Amino acid sequence: MTEASPSRANMGYIGAIVAVATIGGFLFGYDSGAVNGTQEGLRTAFNLGEEGLGFTVGSLLIGCFVGAFSAGRLADLMGRRNVMMLAAVLFLIGALVQGFAHTQLLFVVARFAGGVAVGAASVLSPAYISEVAPASIRGRLTTLQQIMIITGLTAAFVVNYFLAASAGESVATYWLGLEAWRWMYLMQALPAAVFLLALLFIPESPRYLVSKGRDEKAHGVLSKLFGRDVADAKLVEIRQTFSEDHRPRLSDLKAPGGGIRPIVWAGILLAVFQQLVGINVIFYYGATLWQLAGFTEDQSLQINIVSGLVSIAACFITIAVIDKIGRKPLLLIGSAGMAATLFAMVYAFANGSLDAAGNLQLSPELGWVALIAANLYVVFFNVSWGPVMWVMLGEMFPNQIRGSALAVAGFAQWFSNYLIAQSFPVMARELGLALSYSFYAVSAVISFFLVQRFIHETKGKELEEMQG
Repeated sequence: MTEASPSRANMGYIGAIVAVATIGGFLFGYDSGAVNGTQEGLRTAFNLGEEGLGFTVGSLLIGCFVGAFSAGRLADLMGRRNVMMLAAVLFLIGALVQGFAHTQLLFVVARFAGGVAVGAASVLSPAYISEVAPASIRGRLTTLQQIMIITGLTAAFVVNYFLAASAGESVATYWLGLEAWRWMYLMQALPAAVFLLALLFIPESPRYLVSKGRDEKAHGVLSKLFGRDVADAKLVEIRQTFSEDHRPRLSDLKAPGGGIRPIVWAGILLAVFQQLVGINVIFYYGATLWQLAGFTEDQSLQINIVSGLVSIAACFITIAVIDKIGRKPLLLIGSAGMAATLFAMVYAFANGSLDAAGNLQLSPELGWVALIAANLYVVFFNVSWGPVMWVMLGEMFPNQIRGSALAVAGFAQWFSNYLIAQSFPVMARELGLALSYSFYAVSAVISFFLVQRFIHETKGKELEEMQG
C-alpha cells in the first residue's frame, strides 16, 4: 500500500484545500448556533408557544437529515466539490431569508434550506478532507473541521451577545429598522459568500474522479497533492477499490449474506450516540437552559461564549493526540468523562428549588457545580465524540460505499439531532432538567460499552485499506 506521507506531499496546497473545505464547518456551526439567543425574538415575531418554538428551531434539523442523506448520494453522482457549492448557495439564501422573514412559514422554509446546507457540509467536508489528506495526519486535518464548527458556533454566540447588548435586548429595533435578532441570522451571509467563491479554486476529490472513470484528471490532482511517483501507484490502488461492473450505489451497503454491512451499523452507532449524549441541548438551547437554571439572559449569553472557547481549546488537544493514540481510545475517554460530568449536572439540578412560577432556582454553590460540570462535559465531548465521529465517518468506509454510507450515517446523525432538539423544551417543562439530563448521562454510559464492542481503530490506515 503506497503511503502519501506528509514529507512527500504538497502540504501548502493541501492546507489551502483543507482551509476552504472547513469553511463549510464554520457555516455548519454558525447556522446551528445562530438560533441560540434569538428565541425571544422568534416567540414575539411569530407568537410561538413551546411546541411551536421547538418546531421552528428544529426545522433546521429536518433540513439537515435531508441534506446529509441527499449530499452523500449526490456526491457520488456529481462530485464532492459541486455539492459543497450547492450547499454554499443554500447557506447564503437561507441566511438572508431567515433574517428578513415576517411569517413563520417563510422562516421555517428558509431554515429548512439552511439545514439542507448544514447537513451537506457536515458529511462532505470531512469526507473531502479525508480523500485529499495523507493517512498519517488525516485525523489532525479532519479535526480542523470540528474546530471550525465550534468556531462558527462561538462566532454566532459572540455576534448574538454584542448585537443584543448594542440594541439593548434581542427583540429591540436595530440597524435598518430590523430587530437585533434578525441580524443574528443576516450576518451569516458574509462567510457563506466567501465559501462559495473559495470553492471555485479547489480541485475535485481524486477518489470521486476515479469512480467516474476520469483517471487522467484524478492523476493530475494526485500529482499536485503528493507528487507524480506517488500518484502513479495511488491511482492503481484507488481503482482497485471500486467495482468494475458498476459505479457506487446505495445497494452496495448490503452485506454479501444479506442485511446491512457491519461497518455501516458501526457508523450509524457513532452518529446516533453523538447526539443522544445531549451536546446540542447546550448548543441550541444554551441561553434558555441557563435561564432555567437561574442565570440572567446577559449571563447566559456570556456562558455560551465561554463554552464555545472551551470547546475550541479542547479540539486542539484532539489535534495533538488523535494520530498518536488513535480514535477508539479518545471515544472511550470521552464517554466516561461525559457520563461523570452529566451526572454532576443532574445532581445540581435535582437539588435546586422552584420559585413561585415553577422555575428552577440554583443556589450559588449548585450554580457553580452545574456551570463547571457543563464546561467539563463540553471539554470531554470536544476532545472525543465531537471531532472523532466526523473523522471516522469520513475515513472508515471503503471507497466503493463511502458516499452511500455517509448518506445513511449522516441521516441517522441529524435525525437523532432533530429528535433531541425537538424534545428538550417539552422534556425540560414536563420532566425537569434533572430527569432530562439523566437520559443523556445514561446514553453516555451505554456509548462506552458500544464503542468497546463494535468500533475498530482506523488510525494510520490508507483509505484503500478500509474493509467493510
